[in-house]
Amino acid sequence: MKRITAILGTAIILASCSSQKMYSDFDISYSKSGGFAPVYENLLIKGNEGHYSFEGQGKKYKQDFDVSLQELKNLEATLSKNNFRRIQEDHKKIYDHISTSINVKKGPNEGSKTDASDVMPNYRTNWTNITNAFQELINTHVKKP
Repeated sequence: MKRITAILGTAIILASCSSQKMYSDFDISYSKSGGFAPVYENLLIKGNEGHYSFEGQGKKYKQDFDVSLQELKNLEATLSKNNFRRIQEDHKKIYDHISTSINVKKGPNEGSKTDASDVMPNYRTNWTNITNAFQELINTHVKKP
């Protein structure tokens, strides 16, 4: 009986570890979360595969899709054109705000930025252009119920 319990416990631990791999193994991620009525939206891109998930407003869904090479090039071009690496985050305290985070793990735009405490005024247009590019990619591929 103890052996069965130990084997089941090990299997559960291994299964839970592998389910988290997708959330840490990505090239580019875009996420929105928080707010008075919490919303969690994630887009993870690994190679040419996109993984989208949404939870909030009483809804919950996931969808996987292929990202074309041209779409990846357009995304990289938008990041470069809007100086993603140079965007400066503000240090304000903002509460009950839906914040957006973007992480790029490879390429010339490698870095991590968030608007959780806002973005400095002279970079807001750049930030908006970048987030719009991600939102356009989501709107193109994700069929929301």
